[in-house]
Amino acid sequence: MSSINTNASAMTALQTLSATNKSLSTTQGRIATGLRVAEASDNAAYWSIATTMRSDNKALSTVQDSLGLGASKVDTAYTGMNKAIDTLNDIKVKLVAANGASAADKEKIDTEIKALQKQLQAYSDGATFSGTNMLSVKSGAAATAADDVKIVSAFNRDGAGSASVSTIDVKVDDIKLFETGGAAAIKTGILDGQRLGTTGVRAALSAPTPGTDAATDTYSVMTVSVKGYSDAQLTKQLGVVEAALKEMTTAATNLGAAKSRIELQKAFTSSLMDSIDRGVGQLVDADMNKESTRLQALQVQQQLGIQALSIANGNSQSIMSLFKG
Repeated sequence: MSSINTNASAMTALQTLSATNKSLSTTQGRIATGLRVAEASDNAAYWSIATTMRSDNKALSTVQDSLGLGASKVDTAYTGMNKAIDTLNDIKVKLVAANGASAADKEKIDTEIKALQKQLQAYSDGATFSGTNMLSVKSGAAATAADDVKIVSAFNRDGAGSASVSTIDVKVDDIKLFETGGAAAIKTGILDGQRLGTTGVRAALSAPTPGTDAATDTYSVMTVSVKGYSDAQLTKQLGVVEAALKEMTTAATNLGAAKSRIELQKAFTSSLMDSIDRGVGQLVDADMNKESTRLQALQVQQQLGIQALSIANGNSQSIMSLFKG
């Protein structure tokens, strides 16, 4: 039946063309953005997951920066510690040489030791990076346990969606060489802390008298002196230096372990960020091969739809021929 009021063929062609144009617009948007899920309306679940993971990846980028900063802090302390160990070994050599030496020679050796002690202080004070110094701790009027240096190492999200941060902690109290600002009786650094001459263990201050050996005498690396001291006292000072060297070697080992852990965590964080990027891409990225093929097909469908609509509209015009004489 032909009707001048209702053109069913034109309506069908128009609906088909409208659907084709909508699909074409979607495909063109995917090609332009490279995303299959660009907005929440495209796929709410995938969009939500991708948005959260992108946010977490930005946090991981900050974690990577923090690890880089932390690595520099630890490396600076490690360098200062190694130089201090070398210098303390030089002091050890001087103490060995002073045993049995004449008073004149001891005076010369003492001058060299004093210079090396100043160098130890210089190494420790100079081992500062971004305001952090793990070797020379400023505690004010009273020496206290130094705060740990915390290096942000990971950003975590559990199954419930709660976020948390992990840290690599460097225990400064175990590696500090100087307790700057503390009273002489309570300094607790490896180099300025008082040690019992007989055992080398930490003890309260009991100042020795040059030339007079006492069982309760205490020494620190920074008060080691050979001028006027007896060989028995020099032997005790050597024991104190040996005890400090042992602690410094342990401290350097701890710093080296922390440095190694930071490097491993940096590599892991970089790999994790790449993995998250790939995962997000699997969820929301458009397959450009498929989209380009679909674009060509839709363009053909659009042209055919326009042609069909034109034909359907032309059918109505043919009715006029029936009324011609």
